[in-house]
Amino acid sequence: MSTSIELKAKLACLYAGAVWGLFWIPLRALEEAGIDALWITVVYFLIPTICLVPVILLRWSHIKKGGLSLQLTGILSGGALLLYSTSIVYTDVVRAMLLFYLTPIWATLLAWIFLGETITLNRLIAMVLAIIGMLTIFGLGVRFPIPDNVGDWLGMAAGFFWAVAMVRIRMLQSHSAVELTTGFFYWSLFFAASAAFLLAPTYIPKIEQALPALPLLIIFMTLLVLPATYASLWGPKYLSPGIVGLLFMSEIVVGAISVALLAGEPFGIREITGIFFVAGASLLEPIMTLGRTNKNLDTNS
Repeated sequence: MSTSIELKAKLACLYAGAVWGLFWIPLRALEEAGIDALWITVVYFLIPTICLVPVILLRWSHIKKGGLSLQLTGILSGGALLLYSTSIVYTDVVRAMLLFYLTPIWATLLAWIFLGETITLNRLIAMVLAIIGMLTIFGLGVRFPIPDNVGDWLGMAAGFFWAVAMVRIRMLQSHSAVELTTGFFYWSLFFAASAAFLLAPTYIPKIEQALPALPLLIIFMTLLVLPATYASLWGPKYLSPGIVGLLFMSEIVVGAISVALLAGEPFGIREITGIFFVAGASLLEPIMTLGRTNKNLDTNS
């Protein structure tokens, strides 16, 4: 794999993580509209799935060719997204993000077991920086992120399933990111609708309930979430799952800042320090790749 593709893949994952840092905004808008927690994710996933119907029809032969293997990856990634979305509704945004972002640990261990990847010193340094940053934002042990409610457990489970999905994407690079993106959303919608109909059948939202939040949701999905989802499923094809988990931690940086600005949550020296460490962990690999690229260019010239 060329250094150029590797760098583009890392930048794609950084971009995707940054967009996911704004993921909570339309979710909270739907919550404020009075929609039941389980039905929020149904409405949330319905919009991109509808947008992708033409793509599904045009690419149906490719989807069929991908078979069960493609669908299993879609189930894992879509299921992870559903768990994460639901965790945001049931716990604090920052708690959900921090517990989800144990992902680099799961991904690094899974890649070592199933892909035979070496756990490098740089990777260990990045993970240590990431953990220090998360604990700093969280309160340096005063509020250590041990799951203590259903939302917390959902957030941690989401991170594990996302790590498994990243390992599968790395192992099965023949699957197109287009098909992975469609599977990502229609499996998310399937799981969300199944859970809502099973557990909250009497709380089906009325159209007028969701109507005030729909403009924001449609704009957010078409301009941000759909491109970011494609990037989040394309980049991992060319990168170690552990690196992917670290790069996606740009979500914590954007999420912590956006929550402070838009939701009025605390944001001071502690949060800034934690973000500095997390950003360092996320940017360590891309900076090193860029350095190697420049070194190769200088050598060739």
